[in-house]
Amino acid sequence: MEFILDKKPKEPIIIDGFPGLGLVGTIATEFLIEHLGAKEIGRIKGNEFPPLVAVHDRKIVRSVGIFYDEKTNIMILHVISGATGMEWQIADALIEKAKQLNAKEIISLESVGVPAGEESDVSRAFYYTNKKENEKKLEKAGVQALKEGIIMGVTGALMQRVGKEIPFTSVFAETHSGLPDSKAAAKLIEVIDKYLNLDVDPKPLLESAAKFEQKLKLLLEKSKTAVTEQQKKKLSYVG
Repeated sequence: MEFILDKKPKEPIIIDGFPGLGLVGTIATEFLIEHLGAKEIGRIKGNEFPPLVAVHDRKIVRSVGIFYDEKTNIMILHVISGATGMEWQIADALIEKAKQLNAKEIISLESVGVPAGEESDVSRAFYYTNKKENEKKLEKAGVQALKEGIIMGVTGALMQRVGKEIPFTSVFAETHSGLPDSKAAAKLIEVIDKYLNLDVDPKPLLESAAKFEQKLKLLLEKSKTAVTEQQKKKLSYVG
């Protein structure tokens, strides 16, 4: 598995978002890309991913796209397909690319489930960071340290593999919905805006929530259908 870049930013901040609970990371990175006007500069090459793309508004949407905003020097990894079984490979490839680019920091946007009976209309945010000096900045941005929890997926792999060489931060927003949760994604945007001083307003995300959610639902359904059809074809060759 390899990150292929048409342009190689110098010392960027890398933000990733994977489709976990509530699709929070995917929605947040989608919004950042549109708001910042980030341009696609690369992709991930690897036979582990299913050979499919989605077409939306006459444009190709890769299951994994790499975008870059020159003004903020932010590189965004936007993912609309699941990474089950590829977590370690993706984490290792991302860390290797971050080292090559001398990245300032990797920031993972994630979700965390709300225990039953503790649901609220207000989504809280939590953080994990491997750099002590970033803790005050995160707490000033209104984030609490994550004291207890089980983190899985690519974020879990990154937390184990990244070490101290590269600054790493993960911001988690509470969600209690298996459906796309734009409120939780907006909370992530609010935190990232304050943490990185981006001057990004999360309100448009909430206002256009239906558009984001419908688009992601459609793309994910297409991806699942394509993978199912591919599996059926493989079985037909055998049977």
